[in-house]
Amino acid sequence: MADLTETRPPRVTKRQLALLGLAANVLRPSEGKHTAVLSFIGGWPVGELAPHVAALTAADAVRSVARGRMSKWGLGVAALTTTALGYAISQSRQAGPVVEDALSRDLGADYADLPADRENDSPQRTARLIARPFSMKRPGVEVIRNINYTEGGKRAKLDVYRPADGSAKNAPVLIQIHGGGWTIGNKEEQGQILMNRLAELGWVCVAPNYRLSPKNRFPTHIVDVKRAIAWVRANIAEYGGDPRYIVITGGSAGGHLCSLAALTPDERAWQPGFERADTSVAACVPIYGVYDMFGEDDDPYTTVLRDEILAPRVFATEPPATHDDFRAASPIHRITPDAPDFFVVHGEKDTLVSVRQARAFVAKLRRETTASVTYAELPGAQHAFEVFNSIRSDHAIRGVVRWCQWHHQRWLKTH
Repeated sequence: MADLTETRPPRVTKRQLALLGLAANVLRPSEGKHTAVLSFIGGWPVGELAPHVAALTAADAVRSVARGRMSKWGLGVAALTTTALGYAISQSRQAGPVVEDALSRDLGADYADLPADRENDSPQRTARLIARPFSMKRPGVEVIRNINYTEGGKRAKLDVYRPADGSAKNAPVLIQIHGGGWTIGNKEEQGQILMNRLAELGWVCVAPNYRLSPKNRFPTHIVDVKRAIAWVRANIAEYGGDPRYIVITGGSAGGHLCSLAALTPDERAWQPGFERADTSVAACVPIYGVYDMFGEDDDPYTTVLRDEILAPRVFATEPPATHDDFRAASPIHRITPDAPDFFVVHGEKDTLVSVRQARAFVAKLRRETTASVTYAELPGAQHAFEVFNSIRSDHAIRGVVRWCQWHHQRWLKTH
């Protein structure tokens, strides 16, 4: 008679199915109106931490087999999950050649003369970064926190990153604008890898906060960004920076705001009380930014963003925002022939900000300006891919650093 106390391992556990679902979502995220955000929440960390998740999946399978708790079906699911994550890792590694090809293609001979980045181009260094994904500080970087760039509370403060040895003098300047859908976010939460790496190379980097919605309605956000630029012009020399040379960058809503600021240096309505301040920049590096807030092409992504997020939470509701308001706030509608140079970076699988926005913006920049325009579209990348250390973020940030170094060298030849 069979031992009724004997139990067989389940064919497939809920944990195994969940891991397979997460891995599948990384490769095929949903862009649906009601699923895009959930797809991002599950896909972004798993995609950037794919080596860690794959290792945990394999370790879980080995342990379950050793304990006799893994069925052949469960083993098959674990193998499928690991294979999917392996493919995600290979896509992350493609970011390196994709970015390098974009730089070589769009920058030409001048970029070819830039010295190779051997210090940051070693497998051992990349492995160390991946092993510590949330460790972004650099020992040679000093951070001066919570400097007031205007009157107000914590939203009126900025941080300065610079070489700790005091060597910064007439150094190139980067301004980093954080994202967060115009409603959340903080200067300490984004751009850390880029700012620390550039400061280590001698740059002075500035990260301002700005007032957020829904308490503050647009154009408050861009007014604050321009006020921060004006502060940098007037004060950055005290911290070792060159006020004549400023690059502005940001991700997501920060990508929108940095692009809008770069394209509207003469918009005096957005400089109340400091109308005569110079808020121009030498170059702009938006990362997974929003460029069209109106949706003139009737792209479903853009119209849903406008009607369900921007209109009720970011723009004025009394009286309601008009189409002209959305158009005026769209970088794609503010492009002029004298636009500064751009390096636009976006993820192919972004479900929060459609890659179609970046493609359209780059196409119009190239069509209507004489500026240098570089575009890198990263295979398999979700939104927020450069927030912490990963294979993909290392390649992407290295490319941005090299673009900034190239641009500053080119600028120095004419100034």
